Amino acid sequence: MLLAQEDQITKWVDDGLTVVKIGILLHRRGIEVPHRTLARFAVERCGAGRRKTTVRVDDPPPGIECQVDFGRLGLVADGEHRRVFWGLIFTACYSRHQFVWPTFRQTTEEVINGFEAAWWFFGGIFPVVIPDNMSSIVTEAENTAPRFNDTFLEYAQARGFVIDAARVATPTDKPRVERVVPYVRNNFFAGESFVDLTDCRERAETWCTQTAGMRIHGTTQCRPAEEFRLEELGKLLALPGTAFDIPRWSEPKVHRDFHVEVDKALYSIPHQFIGRRVKARRDSNTVKFYFRGELIKVHPRKAPGQRSTDPADYPTGKEIYATRDVDALKRLAAQHGEAIGRYGEALLDTPLPWTKIRQVY
Repeated sequence: MLLAQEDQITKWVDDGLTVVKIGILLHRRGIEVPHRTLARFAVERCGAGRRKTTVRVDDPPPGIECQVDFGRLGLVADGEHRRVFWGLIFTACYSRHQFVWPTFRQTTEEVINGFEAAWWFFGGIFPVVIPDNMSSIVTEAENTAPRFNDTFLEYAQARGFVIDAARVATPTDKPRVERVVPYVRNNFFAGESFVDLTDCRERAETWCTQTAGMRIHGTTQCRPAEEFRLEELGKLLALPGTAFDIPRWSEPKVHRDFHVEVDKALYSIPHQFIGRRVKARRDSNTVKFYFRGELIKVHPRKAPGQRSTDPADYPTGKEIYATRDVDALKRLAAQHGEAIGRYGEALLDTPLPWTKIRQVY
């Protein structure tokens, strides 16, 4: 019976189906065979159980590479609900020294906070970071030319390290950190209870230093923390002197009033960009606008509900309406003659002069 199904079983094996699943599919076809018999047949004749050979990649020089990945740790109480708890795990490729940043979120801002904490834990910055294709870092995964998140790319440039993202669905590109995920989950997280997120982060750092850092690593046969201090610490990039002001990017559209909305505040844009989409970068102090990679406008950051308007952004003559500049309108009237100037000034001599702007104009 199985010989007649050999080609189909081989195809199922090539597609990654397990022997158990193959047995279920054969049963639907009316073929009943013991599991052991099917397993032997699938192994001996159809290639089941054969694993691809693996070429071991040598360790990089000390102080160069750090691999980063998110690992699911489990469920933790957060108020009245239980939420998934993640660990952003950093592993030094040479020494295997590691750092864990527990978090509930995987946003770009949270990832940057984790990186900042990692650099202070290690005492320096690794020149090369090899992350997984997490959406907070990689917006468009690709094996040779991935597209990075604008905010994280700016952070990497500010801190001086290079991003070398792992290929799509290729965990072997970051094996040093990949193998650490279950170790963190089982040795640090399992069976523990934490007061809050701050307590968890403090205990994670202690665990990285005293437990994970001082164990005899199965591959290197060294204590990771000691090996790191001896071979890697002195080769890292210097720590930053100031905190990183995390920017946020968006792509607002320039409306008919020559303004765009960013975080519920309004900012003027030169009138020639009306109807176009621009890239907005805002941090705690400024908002910068770009069009096709070129900086076109800079405004001070405003609170929600406020606006920042530069009269120079309006077409010639329109700025008087927008800014209610009564004095400018008086000067404009005077340029057309003394009598017109006096008449315009008389029209504007009211408690609400801006209601006469259109009439004078």
